[in-house]
Amino acid sequence: MEKSLYSTNAHFEVSFGYHRAVRRGSFIFLSGTTALSPGSAHVLCPGDAAGQMTVAIEESLKAIRALGGRGAEDVVRVRMFLDKNEDCQEVGRAFKMVFGQDGNGVAATMLVVPGGFVDKDMLVEIEMDAM
Repeated sequence: MEKSLYSTNAHFEVSFGYHRAVRRGSFIFLSGTTALSPGSAHVLCPGDAAGQMTVAIEESLKAIRALGGRGAEDVVRVRMFLDKNEDCQEVGRAFKMVFGQDGNGVAATMLVVPGGFVDKDMLVEIEMDAM
């Protein structure tokens, strides 16, 4: 079975040597995605967890489409990792704007508040699986 790769010029992809997304058969797996400015390590929407969530979702859906997926309707799981507990509600609202109750609802979702990321300005990181 053939494996297809999608990469961007995102700072950590280049520095660490990984791909934004990998497709094998009908499965698309996305790396953890945050709100970074393309080609740099600059965090977009500092202090705005909902804004970072929106950017991370948009970047993830772009990768899904680049590998032949349709977009939000193909996502079957989203794992959300937050830096601060107080951001849960606003991140949840940003999530619902894309995956809400209009039939695009994600089959499986998880939200974790672990206490830190690779960059102190990162407030949100998400993962997605799509078929």
